[in-house]
Amino acid sequence: MNITLAQAEKAIEAAKAKATELKTLMNIAIVDSGTNLVAFAHMDEAWLGSIDIAQRKARTARYFNMPSGEIGKLSQPGGPLYNIEHSNGGLISFPGGVLIKGNGGEIIGAIGVSGDSVENDHAVATAGAEAVK
Repeated sequence: MNITLAQAEKAIEAAKAKATELKTLMNIAIVDSGTNLVAFAHMDEAWLGSIDIAQRKARTARYFNMPSGEIGKLSQPGGPLYNIEHSNGGLISFPGGVLIKGNGGEIIGAIGVSGDSVENDHAVATAGAEAVK
């Protein structure tokens, strides 16, 4: 099953609300379970360089079915996934990519957020993902 456009828009609205609460500007990408872009939001004046990062964070989370920050922990020198960020056309291995699950717990997509600290990116992504449940 894939995320619907209505669900993706709900996730974006929740993520934008969290970004506003945190007083930050974000790029927010929603991909379906096949990593195809479904919806995207570029908040006014958000960093242009974060557009690509947001999309890659969402894809990274879905490619490996875990938050992008978890990939980062595993890809440190000496780690079991060292250098994995060079695969799949380039992964992002720091926080801000989170899986989106349906009511039954199945993965229906992912959200990637970029534009501020990794802590804020992760908080905004989590808010978006949780809005779909």
